[in-house]
Amino acid sequence: MSQVLIGTSGYSFPDWVGPFYPKGTPRTAMLDHYVTRFPGVEINSTYYRMPAADTFARMESRTPPGFEFVVKLFQDMTHRNSRDAALYRDFRAALAPLERAGKLHGLLAQFPWGFRLNPASLDHLYFLREALPEVPLFVEFRRAEWDCPESFDFLRAHGIGYCCVDEPALPGLMPPRVATTTDVAYVRFHGRNRENWWGQGGGDRYDYDYSEGELREWVQKIRELAERARRTYVFFNNCHAGHAAANAMLMKGLLEREGLPF
Repeated sequence: MSQVLIGTSGYSFPDWVGPFYPKGTPRTAMLDHYVTRFPGVEINSTYYRMPAADTFARMESRTPPGFEFVVKLFQDMTHRNSRDAALYRDFRAALAPLERAGKLHGLLAQFPWGFRLNPASLDHLYFLREALPEVPLFVEFRRAEWDCPESFDFLRAHGIGYCCVDEPALPGLMPPRVATTTDVAYVRFHGRNRENWWGQGGGDRYDYDYSEGELREWVQKIRELAERARRTYVFFNNCHAGHAAANAMLMKGLLEREGLPF
């Protein structure tokens, strides 16, 4: 059974001060505290703006040996399907400090609702795999039409990892499918905030605090993934008000009681 790494999707949030970080913790000290609780992190800020190498150099310097980073692709790569060679060259150059330290363990491509299962989309997935070689690539789909043998077979054929998701049970969204398409398993918890998922409730889509019972639904699923894979990542993206950190710690306790290795 593979080791399970549990962490959160980002770590630098002002509203985590109090719920997770000690009161008075400045942003500059958040990572120092985070690494005492979690062995890895998923960096989501890179979706909103192109990263800089010196930013990752500072992050790397504040993490212990063996700490693991997964970095989300910039939005132009997944939401605009850009194939600008300079964009990919600059993105990889920014990741160099993590790669040199052996701490870059994957790239996450999260696609929007409008990314349909069709030849053009499959071609773009192939392009991403070729444009970003050597680093494990994981993909997350939003539309349930991707939950089919054709897409899983394509991912396996091209060495692209599938990202399992927990999100609201709304029509058309991906179900909580347990699947692996490479030797690394990956799970993201978004919360189940049905009211705000499509922006109709006026609140934060990711404002959701999982109950212990809801997390228990995933214990056996994560065990199944760990039995198939050489490594299993579990990241919580329900980052509002520190829910992700609290839920990640709760999940870690549940899995430890089941004897899963960390």
